[in-house]
Amino acid sequence: MTNVFDVVIIGAGPAGLAAAVYTGRARLQTLILEKGVPGGQILLTDWVENYPGFPQGVVPLELIENFRKHAEKFGAKIEVDEARDIRKEENRWLVIGNKSEYLGRAIIIATGSSYRKLGLPNEERFGGKGISYCATCDAAFFREREVAVVGGGDNALTEALFLTKYSKKVTIIHRRDKFRAERILQERAFSTEKIEVLWNSTIEAINGKDRLETITIRNLKENKTFIRKIDGLFVSIGMDPNSSFLRNLLELNEWGQIKVGPDMATSQPGIFAAGDVTDACPRQMATAVGSGVSAALAVDEYLSA
Repeated sequence: MTNVFDVVIIGAGPAGLAAAVYTGRARLQTLILEKGVPGGQILLTDWVENYPGFPQGVVPLELIENFRKHAEKFGAKIEVDEARDIRKEENRWLVIGNKSEYLGRAIIIATGSSYRKLGLPNEERFGGKGISYCATCDAAFFREREVAVVGGGDNALTEALFLTKYSKKVTIIHRRDKFRAERILQERAFSTEKIEVLWNSTIEAINGKDRLETITIRNLKENKTFIRKIDGLFVSIGMDPNSSFLRNLLELNEWGQIKVGPDMATSQPGIFAAGDVTDACPRQMATAVGSGVSAALAVDEYLSA
């Protein structure tokens, strides 16, 4: 039997859970679909110290648990299932999951995005233990330490420059002999004494016992490897929005992000989006929460019309 709800929220990260608090308070019957553990990408770091209201910092799992409790306090139900497709069913939307099907008068897509990985052994194991995908989130943990950034685009150089505020040395590892980043970022990087660039290089292995200790680097031009001791590795080779199942339904931009309006409305009436999966949200937890709230308020207005 298909379950019927006022709103189905796909994704239980900060954006989805924040949206659920507001739809629940609006007395809308709310279902959150989450394919794994609530929290999303924020769980890849072991400490958050830039979320407003927590001047001493907070453990991400603790913060997300409070988000979940807050949403459930107002009646939101969380179901462990992965949405595979969304189809129009008369004046409602049918969400097809792996386990069941769910009907919603409105939908909020909050599936987030996934950091591209190097795909090396130990990468998953050392996540939050020396390996990070977000300098803004984790740079403060590497004060006066030596770190490396892998990548050569705008985000990689932005991350490297940000890390120089904390770390004593930042090594950029790039597989080509020039950056793809915009010129002004290159100029800043080249003029910063703390930054060293290893051109034509890739990371071949991530080494350590309980956390990251060294990396094995291959110089592609000379076809030689060497080991570099570092305290932190920031992987910045791009992100992919979790939107592949929506390609035939919603309008996406060239990077696969969902195009949204000021009220987080998508190209389909009754479907809204929030968080990193959209083209309107910087990759920060605070902005994800704000976009989730905006989407929830828009859903309430849409369903009240």
